[in-house]
Amino acid sequence: MKEIIASVALLVFSSLPVMGEESFRRTSSQKGVGVSTDVVVVAMPVAALTGILVEKDWKGLKQGALTAVTSVGASLILKYAIKEERPDFSNNHSFPSGHTSTAFATAAFLQRRYGWKFGVPAFALATYVGWGRVYAKKHHWWDVVAGAAIGAGAAFIYTTPLARDHDISISPCVSSDAVSVTACISF
Repeated sequence: MKEIIASVALLVFSSLPVMGEESFRRTSSQKGVGVSTDVVVVAMPVAALTGILVEKDWKGLKQGALTAVTSVGASLILKYAIKEERPDFSNNHSFPSGHTSTAFATAAFLQRRYGWKFGVPAFALATYVGWGRVYAKKHHWWDVVAGAAIGAGAAFIYTTPLARDHDISISPCVSSDAVSVTACISF
């Protein structure tokens, strides 16, 4: 009887997956989403930098650089200090999500500097990156939330709206026979 129990126990325990990279199998969908988040997280800052250079917004360039350095720096310091294991067991650099930190830093920078016209699509892409990192089993949801807070926080610290730099003011005017909008900008 002991031999049967030992054989069953050996069979059960030998079939359990071993925690480690070799035991985790990512689906093709998870692989695809993971790759797409890698692409988006590089494309967002490159597109933002291209726009800044085309517009010759040198103050925005400085603010964007400070935002990026702070966001990436804080994320890396926390990754190596906390050493949380990733859901796919590939390493212990899960917390916080650097991809999400970068994406939300870019989105918040674009929104603060250039308005919601650029902010809405950028935040949509940043949200996709955060979701994708969890879906691809590269991060836990709390890693993504922390990364988003770090990235957006850095942008809110360093970025001033372009309108404030140029004293842009928009005023509505209403009279008995007309409605108009007046805009003033100083260079």
